Amino acid sequence: MKNSQLNALQVMGPSRDFESIKKIDENGVEYWTARDLYPVLGYAKWQFFGNVIKKAKQACVNSRQFPQDHFTDISKMTTLGHGIVRKLDDYKLSRFACYLVAQNGDPSKPAIAMAQTYFAIQTRKQEIFDGLSEVERRIAMRDGFAAENSSLFAAAKAAGVSKFGTFDDAGYQGLYNMPLSEVEKRKGIKKGELIDRADSEELGANMFRITQTEAKLKREGITGDIQAQSTHFKVGARIRQTMKELGSEMPENLKPERHIRQLKREVKALAIPKGRRIKTR
Repeated sequence: MKNSQLNALQVMGPSRDFESIKKIDENGVEYWTARDLYPVLGYAKWQFFGNVIKKAKQACVNSRQFPQDHFTDISKMTTLGHGIVRKLDDYKLSRFACYLVAQNGDPSKPAIAMAQTYFAIQTRKQEIFDGLSEVERRIAMRDGFAAENSSLFAAAKAAGVSKFGTFDDAGYQGLYNMPLSEVEKRKGIKKGELIDRADSEELGANMFRITQTEAKLKREGITGDIQAQSTHFKVGARIRQTMKELGSEMPENLKPERHIRQLKREVKALAIPKGRRIKTR
């Protein structure tokens, strides 16, 4: 990725940190260790980060991947004072594992927000999802979106938002440059279907929108309907501008995919083995 693109994202500092702790194994595959990663993500104690790892592993299972392929246990015994021996938990994390860790971390931490950008949206997205089909990506991200969106609305409620429909639409207007109803009309889909029919790229942009809005509401102590709506709009607009600078297709022009509910039914019915592909449209 070019430096100008990273400058546009304003993530040069954190990206340097992520690159500096990256390791390469004997097969030339890059990885990160959890012990190196957790302080970079803003966690002061391993105990707190351990819970994030646990949630990320479950998200890996939900995406029909084997956790052991992405979270390799490299724990070791260490000697403390007075000759006490204790197990030091650690994991060798794939890029996909780091993506899941970032998605399940505390969104109020600026480093987590930047990690989501680094590992998911702007940098080497195909490598993050190495081995995943588009169907599997969409299912994993759609499940994550539901949880993150609930968290955003809880934060909005705490900020004194009362007009939730208007608040929600403000984010879509910023990202799509039009109200949600116009996006649905443009794409030829039913009301309320946008996220369920979005591909992984569009889902990624929307997940970044909601996590960044939640973090900004909390970090800056934003209160009231007007300020919260303005914040959501500006975050969406900033992500749209970033996509434009990176040469990405604008989200309103991305074609709708098959409904996520239908894909889940097919995946469940077929019990698709790892590496098998089914059509996405």
